[in-house]
Amino acid sequence: MHMAVIGGGYVGLVTATCFAEFGIEVRVVETHPERLATLQSGQIPIYEPGLQSMAAANVAAGRLSFGNSVNDAVAGAAAAFIAVGTPPDEDTGRADLTKVIEACLQIVHAATDYIVITTKSTVPVGTGKKLAKLAREARPDLDFDIASNPEFLREGSAICDFMRPDRVVIGLEASKPGGTSRAEEIMRRLYRPLYLIEAPILFTDLESAELIKYAANAFLAMKISFINEMADLCEKTGANVHAIARGVGLDGRIGTKFLHAGPGFGGSCFPKDTLALSHIARDAGVPSRLVDATIQINTERKNSMAERILEAIGHTRQRGCTIAILGLAFKPNTDDMRDAPSIPILHRLHEEGLTIKAFDPVSMSAAKPLLPADVIFGRDAIETATGADALVVLTEWNEFRALDPRTLRSIMHGNTIVDLRNIWDPQAMAKHGFRYQSVGRPTP
Repeated sequence: MHMAVIGGGYVGLVTATCFAEFGIEVRVVETHPERLATLQSGQIPIYEPGLQSMAAANVAAGRLSFGNSVNDAVAGAAAAFIAVGTPPDEDTGRADLTKVIEACLQIVHAATDYIVITTKSTVPVGTGKKLAKLAREARPDLDFDIASNPEFLREGSAICDFMRPDRVVIGLEASKPGGTSRAEEIMRRLYRPLYLIEAPILFTDLESAELIKYAANAFLAMKISFINEMADLCEKTGANVHAIARGVGLDGRIGTKFLHAGPGFGGSCFPKDTLALSHIARDAGVPSRLVDATIQINTERKNSMAERILEAIGHTRQRGCTIAILGLAFKPNTDDMRDAPSIPILHRLHEEGLTIKAFDPVSMSAAKPLLPADVIFGRDAIETATGADALVVLTEWNEFRALDPRTLRSIMHGNTIVDLRNIWDPQAMAKHGFRYQSVGRPTP
């Protein structure tokens, strides 16, 4: 058995590499020349812990390969996974399915035998049926099925999420006249190693599988926006958001994950998927006020955090004041800058004429074209903080947690710290002479 993966981006590479680790021959199609050249040279063009070594091992074993020919990848394949981008349309905000449709039609024209065409990309409800109609019109002679297998990968822990998932969701078309289970059999074979560890695998209809992905991401995004609102309330009442999050999260019906106050969510999924779900619901005539509010709260959150920084440094603020920024990626253990809170925050600080020094362990190359041109990038956290009038934490990398406050106080020109990720103890920072502000916790 072999399979094809169309798209060598984040989802495609993780999916292909992990299936190869399962022992399946996987052929990845990547049409971007530079990215393909990087992959064929043995390098993974994204930062994801463990992915580089796992991919290299499977390439060496002959189970993973990269090319630009859909025909070569799909011929004889039992399944073809579509893992291309579905960015929001610039005018409407709805998910753009151009690349998904193009990939589907390329697959059906290349297929030589029965194949399961599977959307791994996040697509609106009804996409599977639309693809089935287009594919059957293009190749009425081809025997195939459409499946939806949404990804639930967290950047920074994607391999673990794939290899030991909370669940696998697989949506299939309704049975054809006479009934067929061929698609289900193939999908079960692909995921056989997960059956052995008793991972939950849910088979459902196409529409439910497509909506599960959006619903899950929207719910998690709502948890983030909720705890951020609670953090604001804590600051007005003297409560501690860490205690609130723990007290609420220990309720088994709620859970502790995604109850971390901060500058708002970013990344490749939550902003895009909440916006897409909002349009899906509105188009269906049942607008989702909770999702709409989540989007609005998150946008306002990033703006308010920039104003919080400006207010915190107001006592010494002047044009040319130097601000040290620790962390640029939207979360640790990734170089993903998509919708990162650092982008609007740094642009707002730049508007005030502040000198900005920034450091992130892996995302600075990706960040440079998205930030003001005169941002100064440091070699490490210590160099970045040296001489700064104020320091701001935007991403909670572990190496920042380990910084010695005595060292920071000795190298900084000023004593203001705005910790938007709550990585340090307020009392300890105050003890070392800092004017320390965090999110949703009492100020010493």
